[in-house]
Amino acid sequence: MVDRAVGVEIERKFLVAGDAWRDAVVQSQRLVQGYLTRASQPDQACSVRVRIGAQSAWLNIKSAVAGIERREYEYAIPRADAEAILAEFCKRIVEKVRHHVPYGGRMFEIDEFSGDNAGLVIAELELESADAPFDRPPWLGREVSDLPRYYNTNLLHRPYSLWSAAERRSEPTRPEPRRPAPLDDAC
Repeated sequence: MVDRAVGVEIERKFLVAGDAWRDAVVQSQRLVQGYLTRASQPDQACSVRVRIGAQSAWLNIKSAVAGIERREYEYAIPRADAEAILAEFCKRIVEKVRHHVPYGGRMFEIDEFSGDNAGLVIAELELESADAPFDRPPWLGREVSDLPRYYNTNLLHRPYSLWSAAERRSEPTRPEPRRPAPLDDAC
């Protein structure tokens, strides 16, 4: 875990090239998540997510800002409550296995998606500042931090299985929508 200001997430996202990272995995966890609100909706300043992993569950609130630095609040909730919320309020879910891979003194989280997003593999790296240096592993591909289509909330409603070949190569096919909301916007 990276030391960071309370309520601020600084995270970079990358495509993953090849499978060389698999030999370095130290932990893996299946995650299931659904959204109560989506940041990509015009009238939303944030997304509200419920996530279940192993025996734990969390409620997460994240600001609707494209890029690597966003407001984020996360709270542990009872797993039974999370299961009920997903069943009652979330018509669609995102499923993935999160693999923890150490490299260069940092911990990369590699999300291997399943279901409608099968085939998509994204590496995430939390940092203490937006310009913090890090060693780049050879399996780390193109950075996609500023491309909203890679955000989980967007994968829910336009899954990887529907992307064009150009989108899968991370080529822009049309300008991606951005919501330049200030970091201190609240839900």
